[in-house]
Amino acid sequence: MGDEKVKNDALQIIGMFQLLPRLVVFDLDYTLWPFYCECRSKREMPSLYPQAKGILYALKEKGIDMAIASRSPTSDIAKTFIDKLSLKPMFVAQEIFSSWTHKTDHFQRIHTRTGIPFKLHAFF
Repeated sequence: MGDEKVKNDALQIIGMFQLLPRLVVFDLDYTLWPFYCECRSKREMPSLYPQAKGILYALKEKGIDMAIASRSPTSDIAKTFIDKLSLKPMFVAQEIFSSWTHKTDHFQRIHTRTGIPFKLHAFF
């Protein structure tokens, strides 16, 4: 399924809602890509789930900010993969670090960076 078709399908679905989040926060492992970063090498070329890029493009087109909250123990690999996939400009914040707080610190940092109230966030 091509990115453009997925984007158009996502835009159609998004258009059905009157109230949208101002920020969508994504995890990485088994959310945007089908693997754990710690099981990969920086030398590899990663791939996203087939629909991921089209959905990201749709959110961007609708003016919905996006961020990353990942507890990956190999943040260097995750950041390398984001760069290799040319995704970095898509996100207003990238909080990628190992933590025992169930992403509490990640979300607080994203909130501080963006100023967007938590009630206007959606998390995947």
